[in-house]
Amino acid sequence: MYGLWKPRVLGAWRVPARGPAILAVNHSHNVDGPMLMGTAPRPVHFLIKKEAFIGPLDPFLRSIGQLKVDRTVADRAAITDALDVLAHGGVLGIFPEGTRGEGDFASLRAGLAYFAVRSGAPIVPVAVLGSTESRGRLIRALPPLRSRVDVVFGDAFAAGDGSGRRTRKALDEATVRIQERLTAHLADARRLTGR
Repeated sequence: MYGLWKPRVLGAWRVPARGPAILAVNHSHNVDGPMLMGTAPRPVHFLIKKEAFIGPLDPFLRSIGQLKVDRTVADRAAITDALDVLAHGGVLGIFPEGTRGEGDFASLRAGLAYFAVRSGAPIVPVAVLGSTESRGRLIRALPPLRSRVDVVFGDAFAAGDGSGRRTRKALDEATVRIQERLTAHLADARRLTGR
């Protein structure tokens, strides 16, 4: 990432140095995941759609610890793999909106709340900004080479309410709390970076 673009990483110290953590990342461009993998202070295991695991990308993604998920069903194998990452003190990366979009955390799915409440891992909000501001001249689908992309880490927080409940209602309430925190972090990151 540092060879192709000029990432500016802010607040990386907010990622817990050890133990499980979940990085909740806004997603507006294909480069957001690789940008975070290349700039995070710890190795990140992302849940990535199974369609990306094709050809030579399949062994590469597996070798760097990425997790294949079938988004059309409740993929129990992917859920188990993600919980195993957290159980072993690793860092799980999630795009909580489920797919690429505006990158504004407006439509969160319950998956992030489930992983956070079930594992007890803190959530670290991450805003990747600048990846969609302009198109590259050589490869139109990517940001211009050597352009600045900001990666802003926020304060870690617990998703649960402290009761230990894992009911549907508890997950819905956790999703609302998470969305508020992620939206506030994104607004702070935009103010901080001027984007």
